[in-house]
Amino acid sequence: MSDDDEFKPKLGRIRSTAARERKYLHRVLQGIARAGGRHAKARKARFDGSRIGRGSGVARVLHHGVFRQRRVVVQARLVKLAGKGFASARRHLRYLQREGVGREGDAGALYDKDRDVADGRFFMDEAKDDRHQFRFIVSPEDGAQYQDLKPMVRRLMAQMEEDLGTKLDWVATDHYNTGHPHSHIVVRGKDDRGKNLIISREYISHGLRARAAELVSLDLGPRTDFEIEGVLKNEMEQERFTSLDRDLLKQADADLRLVAVAKDAFRQTLRVGRLRKLERLGLADEINPGQWQLSSELEKTLRQMGERGDIIKTLHHELTKGGQSRDLSAYAIYDPNGGNADRLVGRVAGRGMSDELYERRYLIVEAVDGRAHYVDAGLSDADTLPPENDIVVVSPVRPSLKKSDRTIAEIAAANDGHYSAALHAERDPRASPEYVLSHVRRLEALRRGGVGVERAGDGTWTLPSDHLRQVETFERNRTRAYPVQWEVASAKPLEQLVTVEGATWLDKELVGGSQAEWRDSGFGREAREALERRRLWLMQEGFAQGNGDRTIYLPRMLDELLRRDLTKTGARLSAELNLPYAETTKGGRIEGVYARKVDLASGRFAVIEKSREFTLVPWRPVLEEQLGKRVSGIMRGDEISWTFGRQRSGPSIS
Repeated sequence: MSDDDEFKPKLGRIRSTAARERKYLHRVLQGIARAGGRHAKARKARFDGSRIGRGSGVARVLHHGVFRQRRVVVQARLVKLAGKGFASARRHLRYLQREGVGREGDAGALYDKDRDVADGRFFMDEAKDDRHQFRFIVSPEDGAQYQDLKPMVRRLMAQMEEDLGTKLDWVATDHYNTGHPHSHIVVRGKDDRGKNLIISREYISHGLRARAAELVSLDLGPRTDFEIEGVLKNEMEQERFTSLDRDLLKQADADLRLVAVAKDAFRQTLRVGRLRKLERLGLADEINPGQWQLSSELEKTLRQMGERGDIIKTLHHELTKGGQSRDLSAYAIYDPNGGNADRLVGRVAGRGMSDELYERRYLIVEAVDGRAHYVDAGLSDADTLPPENDIVVVSPVRPSLKKSDRTIAEIAAANDGHYSAALHAERDPRASPEYVLSHVRRLEALRRGGVGVERAGDGTWTLPSDHLRQVETFERNRTRAYPVQWEVASAKPLEQLVTVEGATWLDKELVGGSQAEWRDSGFGREAREALERRRLWLMQEGFAQGNGDRTIYLPRMLDELLRRDLTKTGARLSAELNLPYAETTKGGRIEGVYARKVDLASGRFAVIEKSREFTLVPWRPVLEEQLGKRVSGIMRGDEISWTFGRQRSGPSIS
């Protein structure tokens, strides 16, 4: 083919051309390889399960979007309803209908395919036997142009029914409380035949978003050049991961190097402008004129910067709501994974949900260091979050093996990988039954968490050979889900702690706390002033006396203040319950029905009712699910080893 000036046919007999075709194909593939394409043996596609379920064929057709289509963000989650999942799903539906999310600042209203006002309780009652449900958040980039999102959502769900080949039972609500109006859609996990609805991961990842983009493009028209250029210009200076960054990563080679060229001048200007922005952020370097080196941490860093920007917006919103005047320059993001992360003491200034799909929550804490801290509370239930104005002590959760894990592993190693309460008692005859049962409870928690331990009918547990490694993985995953823990130091406002008879948070700080970190600004200043007033009150009441620059407190001051608080509260509750109040003793046994919790100046306490009397004991989160149930425990110092239920040997929790 080097000389193509003249073509001369060569006559002869017909011969087989298969070998020549193979040689020619081989030369073509080699040429593709030299040009940077894929060649030789294509890698066999690995099965990943993404096409299992309804809608996979449609998703493959819709996988590649159209350039001028309107952009729509679709987030999806499958939620299992077994165990506590159903109660959580009910709470989620109520949360979607909360006040302040409607267009006029009103409550969110549920609707379905036929009605503008749907009954959420009826929807959940119908789903009580469902194995799972689907949750979607549909957020058109140009959603603000819609007067009402309901027609678009209904057409989207009708198209989804057609794609999946089944009728769907769903409810939705539209939210206008963010910069982008969006719709929350909850779909039952049953098809029109009553069987479990299985939607392919490919359809959830690509198909539904493509369908939503089609509908929005039909409603608002395709994106014009002016709109596209405006969006891209805006992305050029953003400190978050954008479509320009994704394009740069696609153009870069395996070493993350690229040349800043593009098909047209506008695209090249965008690319160079974005690279200059990344250079200022320390995420790109111009190694030669027009040649750039991208950072391997580019995407991770930009996504973290975007999250930080969202967090700062949340901080400003929480600290300015209600017309309050607070210092917006003094804020921080509490990082429990930081090497120097320590406890955080302060007042709750706000709380909410940071991720409505996965139900991650946050706290805003005005700390004694004078700053407002954003705290990622993880997947904690809304009922367990401390309310605003509570004084809390927040501390990081460190992923680590527990002492019980090592004890269990040692006993199993000595017994061919088996553990039981009998084997534990045989190894350590001094171990109390409650102590042994706490190890059994730990194994049960690990089993539910996916650790490969197996329980036999006789109470014997079989541990895998890599048991401790699996437990470490379990703890790391749990830490990501629950990164912090907190204790309510006071449910009473700071002002009420100054002259109250009780072992308050201020008293504990005066006796053993350190005020070196308390700053003379924000909540730190308020706490310092309250602390000084409390010190003077204690001296006036005879609980302390001055000695030069020092203040000496009575040895049993805290115990006496606590006794007075409990006695006063016991007398008040005795009239309500028509039962006498009985004090607890250290080492004594507590038995009765957990009736309720009460917030005192000395902290939060649980009311335990017996047939002829009641008592007050320190409240702990493990009691939350035992309301109205029988509990028993043994006082050990300030802690109680709890046993729930009527079983002879139930699980024990401290």
